[in-house]
Amino acid sequence: MELDEQLKQALTELRKDKERKFDQSVDLIINLQKFDQKKTPLNTFISVPYKIKDKRICAFLEIKNDNVDTITKSEFKKYSTKKEIKKLAQKYDFFIAQASLMPLVATSFGRALGPTGKMPSPQLGILMNVDDRVINELKSRINTSVKIRTKESSIKLPIGKQSMKDEELIENIMTVYNALLKLLSKGKENIKNIELKFTMTKPQKIKTK
Repeated sequence: MELDEQLKQALTELRKDKERKFDQSVDLIINLQKFDQKKTPLNTFISVPYKIKDKRICAFLEIKNDNVDTITKSEFKKYSTKKEIKKLAQKYDFFIAQASLMPLVATSFGRALGPTGKMPSPQLGILMNVDDRVINELKSRINTSVKIRTKESSIKLPIGKQSMKDEELIENIMTVYNALLKLLSKGKENIKNIELKFTMTKPQKIKTK
């Protein structure tokens, strides 16, 4: 059976589960095999066609911007303790920064944002020039991007919400799957199987062979 048909079937099964009081996240789990994450770690962003959710974004900028929660250079000193920085890392899903502030961001916030994979990244999150258009474009790209970062032999990521149409979810999943095939050294051979779940459900297993 084709992968998209299997995904459709998995979503049908997941939707039979009892209704929850919130819009559950749809989580994609890609289990890898014959893959050495130390030798070939993956750390990249993949753009998907449909917005997954509005991510909570925080920006380190020279001056305040009304389009995004901003921490200006003069406010960095407020975050002098590890506890304060940790709290900040938990509050936001994503951090962006003005390029001129990056060295200072790295020394002030790196020890908390680094391990969580939330440091502003050159791939998606460092701004050369700052204006409203640039910030709004970047926010839109962040909301339709997933981060692939291998720390173990399976990749887990939110791919959408239960309220989205099956076709949109499947398109997001196929986009990530096809992009991943190109990134993995042995392509399809590196993928053991795929699992799909809602926040509160058991996963549905999908064979890729």
